[in-house]
Amino acid sequence: MHTRNPHTLNLGILAHVDAGKTSLTERLLHSAGVTDELGSVDDGSTRTDSLALEKQRGITIKSAVVSFALDDITVNLIDTPGHPDFIAEVERVLSVLDGAVLVVSAVEGVQAQTRVLMRTLRRLRIPTLIFVNKIDRRGAQEEGVLRALSQRLSVGVVPMGRTGELGTPEAHFVPGLVPSAIDVLADHDDALLSAYIEDALDHEHLYRALVDQTHQSLVHPVYFGSAITGAGVGALIRGIRELLPAAGGAPDEPLSATVFKIERGPAGEKVAYARMFTGTLRVRDRVPFGDGRGEGRVTAISVFDDGEDARGDALQAGRIGKLRGLADIRIGDDIGVPRKASGQFFAPPTLETVVVPGPGVDTRALHLALIRLAEQDPLIDLRHDEVRQETSVSLYGEVQKEVVQATLADEFALEVTFRETTPLCIERPAGTGAAVEFNKKDPNPFLATVGLRVDPAPIGSGVDFRLEVELGSMPYAFFKAVEDTVRETLGQGLHGWEVTDCTVTLTHSGYSPRQSHAHQGFDKSMSSTGADFRGLTPLVLIEALRRAGTRVYEPMHDFRIEAPADTLGALLPALAAMRALPRTGTRGTLCVLRGTVPAAQVHSLEQQLPGLTRGEGELESDFGHYAAVAGGSPPSRPRTDHNPLNRKEYLLNVTRRLEG
Repeated sequence: MHTRNPHTLNLGILAHVDAGKTSLTERLLHSAGVTDELGSVDDGSTRTDSLALEKQRGITIKSAVVSFALDDITVNLIDTPGHPDFIAEVERVLSVLDGAVLVVSAVEGVQAQTRVLMRTLRRLRIPTLIFVNKIDRRGAQEEGVLRALSQRLSVGVVPMGRTGELGTPEAHFVPGLVPSAIDVLADHDDALLSAYIEDALDHEHLYRALVDQTHQSLVHPVYFGSAITGAGVGALIRGIRELLPAAGGAPDEPLSATVFKIERGPAGEKVAYARMFTGTLRVRDRVPFGDGRGEGRVTAISVFDDGEDARGDALQAGRIGKLRGLADIRIGDDIGVPRKASGQFFAPPTLETVVVPGPGVDTRALHLALIRLAEQDPLIDLRHDEVRQETSVSLYGEVQKEVVQATLADEFALEVTFRETTPLCIERPAGTGAAVEFNKKDPNPFLATVGLRVDPAPIGSGVDFRLEVELGSMPYAFFKAVEDTVRETLGQGLHGWEVTDCTVTLTHSGYSPRQSHAHQGFDKSMSSTGADFRGLTPLVLIEALRRAGTRVYEPMHDFRIEAPADTLGALLPALAAMRALPRTGTRGTLCVLRGTVPAAQVHSLEQQLPGLTRGEGELESDFGHYAAVAGGSPPSRPRTDHNPLNRKEYLLNVTRRLEG
């Protein structure tokens, strides 16, 4: 039987940039008695923004965990980034939440990022309260924001009270369910509707329905207030305590946890932040992680509790803790029993740039530092070119460049700049192609037979490896060497981009059995090894790809622009120059443009939009699909492998064993 842990709530604070999310976090910590003084984003004294760049820019980049007590509930509060460039950091946090507070500014209202976040919270069915911040600021709205929440987010909102003296320093919030709550809740509850019609509805029945529907993520209670003055925060705290579900999970069930953050301790040791879903993890436990990829012994546990993370002997279901001792663990790894895969909520990065070392910077030290950064953020995909001694990083946007640059300077004392950002393209096979090279036949210098056929596969299917030869026809290790090398080689196709959406079939295989002579032992020169298959496979695969041909596809973003209707004349030519394909519509006095634009042009669009729309335009964009690059020669990327496209160069570079 499942037992509930009523004492823990893992709570995420999410918002668009500048909505006041970190200020609200500081106010909650102060109200709960965790901090004696309010931290200030402007002063750089916040509890959760610890990075120098976070303090300097006043934005959150890395998620932070801090806990506090609300009566008998321990709240683990996770402050998440609001800037779209750090959406991957948000994604990891969402997988460990019991509930969320979405912060919206009473002045700016619903922003593009608000819509992205709410769509994801709804898709994951995470119970969410909405806090409309900054009611003390000039220009603050109540009815307009409620209308925008309902219409632009397409969600059921239940106002939990009314504001007074809006837009002044004396602005306040008077709690209490408003009459319109009945209409919203009755949409999902026929019994409630009947009781209302029969005039038999009491407050307790209404509140029970609110709790139930909030837990199911059917409706979203809305509180108004100010993180700076503290108005409305008490009502929000009551809502967090009463309306959001406590963490579930049984401590006596099999162990299941997820790692959502990695950092390094003072001695350079890896520290994993993990959310326990079921079971109990104890110090010195040996645990499997990463889909069977690794195993390790937990040497120390810190448990978040009442404002601190204190050393403990065990971590139980529902809790969040920091684990030491798991040297090979990575972000996203499951510990113990894997959880049902929820997939990636946000698209991978679609841009990349080359990191250029400054004067006197050692390239190897830089590469090691970048490996450390990628360890903390797996979507910073690294690509190292040994020949040119260059490392590329993948990006969501330009702000990430500043973060990488500042982190390398602050944490590693390495000064860097960047080359121009370019889109990350992919290649797909244009047709079918096959190639084979036979053991002991010229020009094959390897003791191996490998035949491969490449076929196109449906879009989004990735890479599938199949056999047309008997599995028992040669040692399994050789089959594994071929498959692993195929997947590695497909990282760089005919034009240097990753090849995907294809099926690769092993059509021929053969090897030279282990040779040994009396008194001499194993004869390496006459016997196949895994190195033979690893050496030959790239040559055969690239030849099969050559015969199939590949097409290059560039990443395209879906965009939505809202702007004053009279700016359409300036917007359309600018969008055409960026190769965007817009469809126009209207919403009141606004024009609404939807369409696609190359990922490479998104930053330019962000920069130009304010000037084109008198500062009133709003852009929302995210990755949509890959489109074939039209016209001229397709873009290519320098290779970082031994270049199997050039057989002579490849064989010179690869450690090989030639007959004789």
